[in-house]
Amino acid sequence: MPIKIPNNLPASHVLESENIFVMDAKRAYEQDIRPLKILILNLMPIKPVTETQLLRLLGNTPLQVEVDFIYTRTYTPTHTSKDYLTEFYGTFDDVRRNNYDGFIITGAPLELVEFEDVTYWQELAEIMEWSKSHAWSTFHICWGAQAALYYHYGVPKHLLPEKFSGVYKHRLCVKHEKLLRGFDDEFFVPHSRYTDTRREDIERVPALTILSESDEVGIYAVADLERRLFFITGHAEYDPNTLHNEYMRDVRAGLNPKVPQNYYPDDDPSREPVVKWRSVAHLLFANWLNYYVYQETPYELESISSKSFR
Repeated sequence: MPIKIPNNLPASHVLESENIFVMDAKRAYEQDIRPLKILILNLMPIKPVTETQLLRLLGNTPLQVEVDFIYTRTYTPTHTSKDYLTEFYGTFDDVRRNNYDGFIITGAPLELVEFEDVTYWQELAEIMEWSKSHAWSTFHICWGAQAALYYHYGVPKHLLPEKFSGVYKHRLCVKHEKLLRGFDDEFFVPHSRYTDTRREDIERVPALTILSESDEVGIYAVADLERRLFFITGHAEYDPNTLHNEYMRDVRAGLNPKVPQNYYPDDDPSREPVVKWRSVAHLLFANWLNYYVYQETPYELESISSKSFR
């Protein structure tokens, strides 16, 4: 997929080195097609890392995609410079009048904080409400999925006895759902979280469908298919060394973390991790873009509000 992003965005150099087609604005405008417009609310602290992970996956189809990034106005990240945010990001105020084919809300390291106690909760709630009439399909990741399930349906999160960290086996819970088209009967996905979303809470909401789960870490993928809302508790977008970097960070902080499960050969952190989830990540995002964004979004984005669900 040609991804239209600023030429000097650091992620563009990484993606080009991986032979992922990144298109500059001039070339994009010369093509006589309407690109898919995707908005990403990046809530992760080190934003360039998450940008690269997501753009790599959005670049896996022949469609042209135009990406806008926003961050929260009510909380300024401390791990990303103000100059970087000014150059590459906007705020909700900059996009609230826009309409988008797709919207991605990332995770955030806030699982141990109650939702209403999050500094930017009111702003996030406003954005999630706005998304119902301004984005055709929204894809929520990890804490972003928990926050959205709580906001839209009142589904709580639950503190785990210990952190889930590792690469876990999952299974399909439904047959022939387009988001999981092409998935194997069993597949692996990384998880890194302190809280859980329980099956019994999801089952109390008729609009929600559990698409995939794991015997080890529970619910993985949930959808409101009528509203085209998707909630993913794991991190298929993770780079090979993301769990390693998190583990070493916690070791240096003296937290005595457990070695991520099913990640290092023989559970030896000195050895190179084995990647078991790369194909799952590409297929997951390609299916979302193709079946729920490209094939269903009205050509005139302005008409989204009249076809949305309140």
